[in-house]
Amino acid sequence: MDGFELNKIMGAILGTCLFVLSMNIVAGAVFSTHTPEKPGFVVEVPEAGEGTKQAAPEEAAPIAVRLAKADTAKGEAAAKKCLACHSFEKGGPNKVGPNLWNVYMNKHAHTEGFSYSAAMKSQEGQWTAEDLDKFLTNPRAAIKGTSMAFAGIRRPEERADVIAYLATLADSPKPLPKPSQDAKAPDAAKGAAPADGAKAPAPAKQ
Repeated sequence: MDGFELNKIMGAILGTCLFVLSMNIVAGAVFSTHTPEKPGFVVEVPEAGEGTKQAAPEEAAPIAVRLAKADTAKGEAAAKKCLACHSFEKGGPNKVGPNLWNVYMNKHAHTEGFSYSAAMKSQEGQWTAEDLDKFLTNPRAAIKGTSMAFAGIRRPEERADVIAYLATLADSPKPLPKPSQDAKAPDAAKGAAPADGAKAPAPAKQ
């Protein structure tokens, strides 16, 4: 092989390398990514650590007391978070979860044609306000083995609003429970001032 042929081969190899390098530079410029100064959204994830516990639901007054002050409009707004899995209108379709029309004071597995879990079908009685309050607080704790993956509603007042709204979903809505005369919110009587004219009890003698 003479020098001329060798030079052609080396030139071809060098040209190929220069072409590949040029294409790499061009591709990097065209398809380069830039990290935005501010992310489009931030997903807040609590830091896991030893002793980390799920926040406990707030201490609540009896459901009948909360229902006396419940707002069905707020309950309807709060229930919109459930639309991905439930429908609420009469004759509405079953989704991931059953249609919730006429759920209040109905049997637990109330919707025809929906495939309930064995745990739900085994429940006796009706969806009373108390049962709904417990279930909406923490479904998996209220009914062991339920397939419902909803984490629950932590705020007691919001649960009462939702229950009051669910109670309206019927051709003939059933009444909500009334608070008893002695029903009080937790710790309501603690630290109460004496009534007008009442004397504080005298300290006991040592």
